[in-house]
Amino acid sequence: GMAYEVRGVVARGKGEPVSVETVLVPDPGPGEAVVDVAACGVCATDLHYRQGNINDDFPFLLGHEAAGTVAAVGEGVTDVAVGDFVVLNWRAVCGQCRACRKGRLQYCFNTANATQTMTLADGTALSAALGIGAFVEKTLVAAGQCTKVDPEAPATAAGLIGCGVMAGVGAAINTGGVQRGESVAVFGCGGVGNAAIAGARLVGATTIVAVDVDDRKLAWAEQFGATHTVNSRETDAVEAIKGVTGGFGVDVAIDAVGRPEVFEQAFYARDLAGRVVLVGVPTPDMQLTLPMIELFGRGGALRSSWYGDCLPSRDFPMLVDLYRQGRFPLEDFVSETVGIDDVEAAFEKMQKGEVLRSVVV
Repeated sequence: GMAYEVRGVVARGKGEPVSVETVLVPDPGPGEAVVDVAACGVCATDLHYRQGNINDDFPFLLGHEAAGTVAAVGEGVTDVAVGDFVVLNWRAVCGQCRACRKGRLQYCFNTANATQTMTLADGTALSAALGIGAFVEKTLVAAGQCTKVDPEAPATAAGLIGCGVMAGVGAAINTGGVQRGESVAVFGCGGVGNAAIAGARLVGATTIVAVDVDDRKLAWAEQFGATHTVNSRETDAVEAIKGVTGGFGVDVAIDAVGRPEVFEQAFYARDLAGRVVLVGVPTPDMQLTLPMIELFGRGGALRSSWYGDCLPSRDFPMLVDLYRQGRFPLEDFVSETVGIDDVEAAFEKMQKGEVLRSVVV
């Protein structure tokens, strides 16, 4: 079939600034779909790809936190049709692996990506970020990576469910199992951390403590539902959290940073039998050392949250519906909308902590 010629944001080499290139997108084959991308959020994971922190499969087609409209489907595709408004996900459940066979689809260990590859004009194969690659006018994905949601939701907001918002909300409500009346602490108040705060508020947590080193991020956290804020540059976060929980610590402590010293704070800031959730992504060289007697004596659970333990078909439409009903502040995560040529500048703003999310439209 014909290939679509579109413009896309490509990282050609480790740490190099991104460039906008002509990308060739093939017609969808069996089980695949081509999506007209309406909006795509700029996420830290894209920066990690550009910096070579994830792997060395350059060149990368960046972008993965996206919403758009199905433009074409391949043979055998029944779940989505041309014209459907979809949020892209990087967990297209296979239905066959050992997790799926146990009925634990949110952990699917064999998620589907497109079989064909998108290429540069000269035929160089592109590695799509998280199997999506959505800083591009059209992208090719596995049909199962398209999750249908209510088309009334603006794409700029809906796309954020595809990664950061889902990771944070899911860390609180899926992995952490936050219940109404519980206390929660969230360490790191960027896009994911603030989504965890909004998720904890959504399910009725009554004490929500936000911890960061940046007062601007703590101000955002208050908007999303934090009842208390702690600047951990100036204050001992563990003591401050105990101070607002009767001396006991929180039921659920969420590390949205992914550094050993932050995880350690989360570990000590929770009550007996409390849960620690790691949703921030550590680098491979990081090490954690804890006294084993504390691990034993405090009880509870240490859980990691990969994509907020989400099941896209269940969780994406739910969050869009709650947003449409005025019960979840999805649009508040969008700091600015930018063009496809502005991604490098958006990375700089993100690194400086000036934005919650820049969204490419």
